[in-house]
Amino acid sequence: MNKAGFYLVYIPLRLLALLPYWALYGIADLVYFAIYYLIGYRRNVVRENLMRSFPAQDEHWFLQTEKRFYKNLSQIIVENIKLLHVDPQVLKNRFTFENVNVLHELSASGKSVFISLGHSGNWETIVHALSFSVDLPVIAIYKKVSNPVFEDFIKNLRTRWGKIRMIESQSAYRQLSSVKTQPHLIALLGDQTPPGTENDYWTIFLNQETPFFTGLEKMSKALGHAVVFMESERTSKGRYIVRFSEICEDPKGTSQNEIIGEYVRLLEKSIEHQPDNWLWSHRRWKHKRPSS
Repeated sequence: MNKAGFYLVYIPLRLLALLPYWALYGIADLVYFAIYYLIGYRRNVVRENLMRSFPAQDEHWFLQTEKRFYKNLSQIIVENIKLLHVDPQVLKNRFTFENVNVLHELSASGKSVFISLGHSGNWETIVHALSFSVDLPVIAIYKKVSNPVFEDFIKNLRTRWGKIRMIESQSAYRQLSSVKTQPHLIALLGDQTPPGTENDYWTIFLNQETPFFTGLEKMSKALGHAVVFMESERTSKGRYIVRFSEICEDPKGTSQNEIIGEYVRLLEKSIEHQPDNWLWSHRRWKHKRPSS
């Protein structure tokens, strides 16, 4: 049944992926109209998140930003479908990587590198494009999807070229500890929503008390891997500038929460630079900080 369900999802999307980008972006315009005007997909969530994050802005700014967000989201959907049938060189050429020498210098010293990113731009295609742009093995840490059909589909999408190795977050440390070969790049999304307990890292992020997972800091210190922040800026449909900022070369020499704190600061700065580029439709602030 799971196999049949997989192909029920895969085959129609594979046919759509045969279309050129310009045709897919035409479909993206229809998707935008449907999810924004007809369905109103999480519009209340998006507006509330924006208003709390940018309280000094006015109604016009909120309206324009949320519209641009939904247009970006619609384009991300078709860009990810296109991954099922796209030439790697074509995909690579849609990204301009700046400061990529940061990765080369750290790996040349024998270090693996955690690449911490957020739900900005098209986080799916960025990691693929990066794997085609650097001569280093790439590992992506991901959170398992509960639906087995979509779990199989997503894993197929992310590993189809054999350039990316997938590691589930629950077993990430154990599996990374066993990697003893050449330096790797390890990509992970650092802005996932944690349970909201005292064990999370709590800080003011976008004007709100916000919890963050501490796995990035704990694993980097335990494994001795360097940490780099990866920022993406959308310049036009399906085209991005990607920048790298070193957070630390020697994580064991950092103080408690220094790594995750710097990640949060860089992520916040990136969102403030291009607000519509972040994933505002997720319920990021559903937890309240526990009282001591």
